[in-house]
Amino acid sequence: ERKPVNFTNPTTITFVIYILAMIGIGFAAWRYTRDLSDYILGGRSLGSFVTAMSAGASDMSGWLLLGLPGAVYASGVSESWIAIGLIIGAWFNWQFVAGRLRVYTEITRNALTLPDYFTHRFEDKTKILRVIAALVILVFFTIYCASGMVAGARLFEQTFGLSYDTALWAGAAATILYVFVGGFLAVSWTDTVQASLMIFALLLTPVMVIMHAGGFADAVQAINTLDVKYSDMFHGTTTIGIISLMAWGLGYMGQPHILARFMAISSVDAMPNARRIGMTWMILCLGGAVAVGYFGIAYFAANPQQGATVQANHETVFITLSQVLFNPWIAGVLLSAILAAVMSTLSCQLLVSSSALTEDFYKVFFRPDASQKELVWVGRLMVLLVAVIAIVIARDPASKVLGLVGYAWAGFGAAFGPVVILSLLWPRMTRNGALAGMLVGALTVIIWRNGAWFGLYEMVPGFLLSGVAIVLFSLLDKAPSMRMQQDFAQMEAEMANPGVSLTAPVAD
Repeated sequence: ERKPVNFTNPTTITFVIYILAMIGIGFAAWRYTRDLSDYILGGRSLGSFVTAMSAGASDMSGWLLLGLPGAVYASGVSESWIAIGLIIGAWFNWQFVAGRLRVYTEITRNALTLPDYFTHRFEDKTKILRVIAALVILVFFTIYCASGMVAGARLFEQTFGLSYDTALWAGAAATILYVFVGGFLAVSWTDTVQASLMIFALLLTPVMVIMHAGGFADAVQAINTLDVKYSDMFHGTTTIGIISLMAWGLGYMGQPHILARFMAISSVDAMPNARRIGMTWMILCLGGAVAVGYFGIAYFAANPQQGATVQANHETVFITLSQVLFNPWIAGVLLSAILAAVMSTLSCQLLVSSSALTEDFYKVFFRPDASQKELVWVGRLMVLLVAVIAIVIARDPASKVLGLVGYAWAGFGAAFGPVVILSLLWPRMTRNGALAGMLVGALTVIIWRNGAWFGLYEMVPGFLLSGVAIVLFSLLDKAPSMRMQQDFAQMEAEMANPGVSLTAPVAD
């Protein structure tokens, strides 16, 4: 029989304060949400700091504090190739995609979503690009949301001793509430708090572990005494394996929840500062996560009685270190960082799914003349709809559907990544090229995943074949219209002169 929740426990109090603070931010954002642009993109008003922190928090889920430290604890630093790939991919995304996408989405009729951008960028009057892109987003993000809710439920279950069903509703409710109320601004502002909490946890914890292990040199020596494989970047790796891990970085260019942050920044001249902040945050967080797992090896080798849980489940290494090294109040703050990682990613996915349903289906196909107030409320209702479907999927945490999350990242990366990059860098690209790239990328990921050829991550062939399809079908197509060429030239001109104010978007 489960014990009732102890509300005098410092960890419980910390969690409750944190959740109430996030909901409070949601209600504060309510005051600034007047139309659909505010609800979906925050009225394109984000500063560089909030943009950077929100992009980071929406990217890094509970994997950052659970999966990555656990993998390094189990196998050593050879598991950090994925972190290197992510850093390279994120830098490329900030450098070559972020600013151009911000400018181009405003030029192309003030596009608020990725499907909206594709439609106007390629003058797709058939709306087929919009429909396919929105369907890809809805399918993958509903599954992603379900996965996030399972992670939140597991955290509540372990922390408070709740039943799984109760923990599922408790974990989902707080996130749903602040997204429902405050929309994009609530998500971005809470992301900023959550990103700050995550970096605090991932910098403080490894420092304390190293101190308790006798210092940096002694800790490394203890690890090497156990087995030198833990310090070998190439232990147990193959060329295909390293390529596959680093290829995760390719996925950034196609992730709608991250690209939405670029579209929402106040101006393109704020982007370089946002890039510096975002990349610094990412490098420190990933480095901290690797350090937690690596130096955790030394700590638990010296204190085996405290490491029984970690031996049974490597992903609990951060949780266990937080509990044994810090007083309960600090431990509560550090464990809240896991909840922050889960909630920040889940909230972004809920909002992007809601945006696709509202902007790309409801407004386009059902109510083209809907008022802004109506669209905002439809957006809120769509948040609830996606959340309920995700909760139904998540009620069975062993569901095979949740296994799809493993290649949803590749699905987005291959289906959208090459389309986004080439649409911003190559003026000759056409609607048929975009459509071919999207379909070829998504299908290649699905087929390759089921075949598992050569052990190569499906992102690699999916991304490459999508790019080839875009180029081939665009060159076989007639040249882009004069309007498309003018839009592209305007984007290039504004990128070359970022201080110049953006031209007002042309009405349909």
